[in-house]
Amino acid sequence: MNLLIKSATISDPGSPFYQQVADVLIEKGHITKIGVQINSDTESFNAEGKHLSPGFFDLNCNIGELGLETKEDLQTGTQAAAAGGFTGVALMPNTQPPVHSKAEIEYLMNRAKNNLVDVYPLGTISYKREGKDLAEMYDMYQSGARAFTDGDRPVQDAGLMERALLYSQGFGALILSYPEDTAIAGKAKVNEGEVSTLLGMKGIPSLAEELMIARDLYLAEYTGSRIHFSTISTERSVELIREAKKNGLKVTCDVAVHHLLLTDEALLGFDSLYKVKPPLRTQKDVRALMAGLKDGTIDAIVSQHTPHEVEFKNVEFEVAEYGMISLQTAFSIALEAGVQVEMIIQKMAVNPRKILNLDVPVIAEGKKANLVVFDENAEWTFDKSNNRSKSYNSPFIGKKLRGSILLTYNNNKLFKS
Repeated sequence: MNLLIKSATISDPGSPFYQQVADVLIEKGHITKIGVQINSDTESFNAEGKHLSPGFFDLNCNIGELGLETKEDLQTGTQAAAAGGFTGVALMPNTQPPVHSKAEIEYLMNRAKNNLVDVYPLGTISYKREGKDLAEMYDMYQSGARAFTDGDRPVQDAGLMERALLYSQGFGALILSYPEDTAIAGKAKVNEGEVSTLLGMKGIPSLAEELMIARDLYLAEYTGSRIHFSTISTERSVELIREAKKNGLKVTCDVAVHHLLLTDEALLGFDSLYKVKPPLRTQKDVRALMAGLKDGTIDAIVSQHTPHEVEFKNVEFEVAEYGMISLQTAFSIALEAGVQVEMIIQKMAVNPRKILNLDVPVIAEGKKANLVVFDENAEWTFDKSNNRSKSYNSPFIGKKLRGSILLTYNNNKLFKS
């Protein structure tokens, strides 16, 4: 798919044309020329006043394949990703069966071939995500798994986590920790605080997350291993990771985009669309997360895209499933939260790939074209007509949002909104 992008502002910090306005000619999937007033007979796209950056990459995406295709399948999930500006996604192994052997990894990678969106299945740490025995991590790594996680199930057994860190170190894989001490979190559904008291609901204290982060930091220090924390959400979590980085530990972390904007006050109406895990926290936590983004403590922003059928969300808050769809809205929500465009590109395109040791796309002549064009000021309404996901569990459906994805290009394939 050949394409000429006209008069784009190149917002790629790794490009020799950074912050310049230029035309970009793409032929057979590669950038062949960048300059002013390029003439070509190929299809053109007017990007005057718009940003051109590397395609976004999501480190935390849930798609139902295998076994839960009624929530989302690879086709609809990658369509939603492309519509949100993502050219790569790391798939959580929260499926039925879980992605706990090379068979599931190879199936997903074969299913995702020839797609605009690059798909990277993550393998489980433990067999069946049961938290008892190590999964076939090396076999999965050989088949293409870049990192390992039990998804939204924390590894409660410290000995198992230690063995996983040591074992993965031998072949250079990364362990992702979802930090929650289930003994402290219990069966609570919301953040512990004033709002949980007003709602009359038992809360999950910040301590449940912070204890697990402290434990896994000690284990990472003891084993000398890399570790990545998924979807941190509290002020103290940011402080713990900031201190660990100062001490030289090989630690990275990410935050779900909705935790940068929403607080637990959104739950006062018992709307299950706002039920996520970790739970929405307080304004104080939001400020700390934003500060952590700015000072480099938090390395990446993730969508935590989690689709569900209507019967799992349109029920009483207590029994509703956790999660919201957010691939298409992640960019807009980040803007709404006050994240600057330059930081969005760093945290949603560059750093996620660095964390997984993937090549970072560069807007330069001779390079593969892996890019997104967006307008940070354009307004659009997210509704059922333009929702590409199979599910509709988003509190932003029907809302006017700022920041529109206009074009996504990768693997010689084009998506235009």
